[in-house]
Amino acid sequence: MSQAGPILFVSNAQRPPFIAALDEARLFPVVDNDWASAARAVEQVQPAAVLAAMHVGHEPHLATLARKIADQSPYLPFVALEAAGTLPQNALPFSSRGGNSDRLVARLRAALRVRTLHATVLRRLPDAKVGLPEGDPARDATVLLIGRGAAYPALSVALGERVGVVGALSIEAAAKHLNTRDIDGVVLAEGFTARVTDAFLTVLAEDTRFRSLPVVVTAHQLAQTYDLPNLELIPGEPAKVAANALPLIRQHAMEAQLSRTLRSIDAGGWLDPRSGLLTVEAFARDFAKAVEQALARGGGLSVARFAFEPGNSRAQLDAARILSRLMRQMDFGVAQKDGSVIVVFAETDFRTAHMIARRLSAVMRHTSNGKYEMRSDPVVSVDSLSPSDTARSLLGRLSADASRAAS
Repeated sequence: MSQAGPILFVSNAQRPPFIAALDEARLFPVVDNDWASAARAVEQVQPAAVLAAMHVGHEPHLATLARKIADQSPYLPFVALEAAGTLPQNALPFSSRGGNSDRLVARLRAALRVRTLHATVLRRLPDAKVGLPEGDPARDATVLLIGRGAAYPALSVALGERVGVVGALSIEAAAKHLNTRDIDGVVLAEGFTARVTDAFLTVLAEDTRFRSLPVVVTAHQLAQTYDLPNLELIPGEPAKVAANALPLIRQHAMEAQLSRTLRSIDAGGWLDPRSGLLTVEAFARDFAKAVEQALARGGGLSVARFAFEPGNSRAQLDAARILSRLMRQMDFGVAQKDGSVIVVFAETDFRTAHMIARRLSAVMRHTSNGKYEMRSDPVVSVDSLSPSDTARSLLGRLSADASRAAS
């Protein structure tokens, strides 16, 4: 795999064999550096990725190196090898597990794809009517927590302080969430046999939709290797598991954010990079046109509004992401400034729209946030176009129905 720049390997000891294998296979040119001058080497070498061995002597320099790497643009992957303690927010954990260089190559390839995607977005942004969403991508991430053991509640809270959490007490429930939601990471906790864990990881590895998904296993040693480049074993206390899983989750959330931004650029800026739905301006334009055409042709048109508690922007974003994933190609929606989400169902009567809205609402209820404990249950209102309607009157009636339902 070619990339713009070498791999910087930071260590105060000799290269382990699995690092030397990267250079010998000519997959990546590797440049060695010690910890004391690692931050300066990032400026001088301009690497495409940084690998750092968490051995003796790294402690005084780790925070400085992590900050220097975080300041680079485009995204510079930072992989921490054999880390025992809590890592910086941008350090991807990696345990060699027997010195298998193939796992490290896969981890690097996945991270470098995100770097390339970031460079592509930055190149196209100056000519686009869209900007990159500001802030930490992890704030919008959603993690699937699967488990049944005593550590499950504590893990839910520890993860929920950092990201949105969808809980599943069974593998079957987890599979449903994976098929209906945008998930940025999976944490597989205790409560399952090694055989069940193996079967679940095998299914994930065989499905191309989930192959790059971060998967953290907390309670089992793995019986075999899996084609999951971001699979990692992180045992320990829930706070440590959450902290060290977060960099992998953040990288996936960033990749998803960049992909939505590219789609927005391709759509002329009419898609919101955070939600994946239309912008407010684009929705107003398309909705007016859809109402006009439905009235002229006599076709059906229904609208659903999902309203959330004031201030619960996380629930609104989660609902918007679910809608952007599940709605039909002929439908369109928007995340409104009042905290609601509206979706328009083309060629759909009231009864069918009500059934669809009820199913979508059921999916939305499962996300929790362990820090704020805010409910994600939406107030749902559905209405259909009548011959005397305009776009404004239909939306006005929908909002009035939602106000009555909430009171």
